[in-house]
Amino acid sequence: MLVTTKDLLERAEAKNQAVGYFNITGLETLQAVISAAEKLKEPIGVQFAQVHEEVGMIDLDVIGPIMVEMAEKASVPIAVHLDHGVDLSILKKALDMGFTSIMYDGSDLPFDENVANTKIAVHMAEEYGASVEAEIGMMSGLTLDESKTVNDRGMDRSMFTDPQLAKKFVELTGVDCLACAFGTVHGMYHSAPNLDFELVKELKETIGVPIVMHGGSGVSAEDYQKVIEAGVRKVNYYTYMAIAGGEAAKAAIPELGDNVQFHDLATAARAAMEEHASEAIRIMQHND
Repeated sequence: MLVTTKDLLERAEAKNQAVGYFNITGLETLQAVISAAEKLKEPIGVQFAQVHEEVGMIDLDVIGPIMVEMAEKASVPIAVHLDHGVDLSILKKALDMGFTSIMYDGSDLPFDENVANTKIAVHMAEEYGASVEAEIGMMSGLTLDESKTVNDRGMDRSMFTDPQLAKKFVELTGVDCLACAFGTVHGMYHSAPNLDFELVKELKETIGVPIVMHGGSGVSAEDYQKVIEAGVRKVNYYTYMAIAGGEAAKAAIPELGDNVQFHDLATAARAAMEEHASEAIRIMQHND
């Protein structure tokens, strides 16, 4: 069942939960997360990041229509989201494909330019009935081909989201949710993330729209519960699930002997990613 991010986050707010949004880098990841969601009977988001194309993983033209089709056929609500779009043209392409949600990421830009471009994205999405996410604050580790080892900058609070600036941004743009920086990073952590839970609480009280946490992989179950209680409603998740898939494929090789074929490795990876995604969904949605 295809729904918008706004729909899912309203549901999450009512239940004091968060919704997992899983980055899709191929058919195996898409199958894994949708299967996990259907077995648990819980909603999720599936998302494609512009950087996936830039590093040669897979093109939106290839995987995007499949994401929409599989979400439509799923037995649970699923939002299809364009993640970290830095070019307005790719946001338009995703909307034309049937994506129900887009993120314009102007966090590297001056505030006024971020506002101006985000307003264009909001106007664009309104024509499709789609939701819009944006970002204020800075996180490290976005480029996927450099995110195998990402420095934990959890103590660098100078780059965290300022609540009053975020409130102004939301009022000026009309976005449906806001990605905020409060201690997570994209990719792997060298040390445990140091999340600013009090900042999350202040953001929830101040900005008036659901808070999005990027860099959800590697966060402990205990910290998930704290950050969700503080107000996070959308969690982006990929890296540690992908690692679980890679480890499963590697472990399958000795058992296959001299007859190592790709489909066997893909099958093992998909099963491991489904299990990992299931655990992430349970934690985010308090489903014991």
